[in-house]
Amino acid sequence: MADEKKRRSPLSVLLRIIFKLVLIVLILAIGLIGFLSATEFKPADRAAVDVEGSATAVALAEGDSFRIVSWNIGYGALGDNADFFMDGGTHVMTADSERVKLNMAGIFEGLADMDPDIVFLQEIDRDSSRSRHINEYELAQSILIGKQSAFANNFKVAFLPYPIPPMGKVDSGVATFSAYPVASAERVQLPIPFSWPVRMANLKRCVLVSRVPLEGTDKELVLMNLHLEAYDSGEGKIAQTKMLAQLLQEEAEKGNYVIAGGDFNQIFSNADAAAYPNLGGEWTPGQIDVDEVEGDWQFLMDASAPSCRSLRTPLEGADPDPAKFQYYLIDGFIVSGNLQADYLQTVDYGFVNTDHNPVVLQVTLR
Repeated sequence: MADEKKRRSPLSVLLRIIFKLVLIVLILAIGLIGFLSATEFKPADRAAVDVEGSATAVALAEGDSFRIVSWNIGYGALGDNADFFMDGGTHVMTADSERVKLNMAGIFEGLADMDPDIVFLQEIDRDSSRSRHINEYELAQSILIGKQSAFANNFKVAFLPYPIPPMGKVDSGVATFSAYPVASAERVQLPIPFSWPVRMANLKRCVLVSRVPLEGTDKELVLMNLHLEAYDSGEGKIAQTKMLAQLLQEEAEKGNYVIAGGDFNQIFSNADAAAYPNLGGEWTPGQIDVDEVEGDWQFLMDASAPSCRSLRTPLEGADPDPAKFQYYLIDGFIVSGNLQADYLQTVDYGFVNTDHNPVVLQVTLR
């Protein structure tokens, strides 16, 4: 046996090592796929979600006005110090626990300043590695006193192995807070543009639909909180927008008051984003053609400030000139014609605590 080992050529030894390494990688890959398959988040097309807390405001009635804010909070980890690998940056983990807490405190301070009756939050984490396992939804519930809340997952992966270092566990979604009593809330699944196996560890976008009864009528205020596809080839955005239009039409036919708001990852065709030119080499949002959506709808985006910044590089220390730094207009609202839009503003907080600015809208029930 000793003589046989001595006779083995260096090439045969190398091939045996390579074979063992390939076998190990194959076993690990099969194990990972099996784990992701066993733990994959598989939401129903429609599912009721819990409505928590107590609302302190009296019931809404026709003629009333209220203020609503939509804000993608970047899971508390995409402040002005951050860049992100999906936007061409270099970082996966962009904030330690102290920075996450600092960002969340800044976001809550902004919400207090705007003093909304209804809040739509996107990219709010409950238990994610990227936000240091801070339960941001529970934190928001403790801060937004007097508002009922509902949460719907759109990103839930036990362990995301991509990239290097891996993103790890993700438990994230959208959350709606209302000072007015909410009768029910429902998670509505949107089309998923990704195929197996990528689908297993990717986002599964949804609309969180909350229903607020109106006093003295059988009509409802229907609140649709959303975060549409970002990093697809375009088909996902189109399919999701088409389904959103169907949901809007269904509610309009009932005579309900409808507000759909959030991060569309697209610009409305009637919005003027000339102040924020495409600088090239950056992620480019899609466009929603407002003329293709049937019905009496108001498509509202305010260009007085950008609603989102690029994460290709940190904003901190960079030249913030829109001619040199990439900004976007992708956050806003779609409002039914029986609502009067009284006030709309993208509030410029300088992207200190998140890569999005909030959009505030005041409406009156006609």
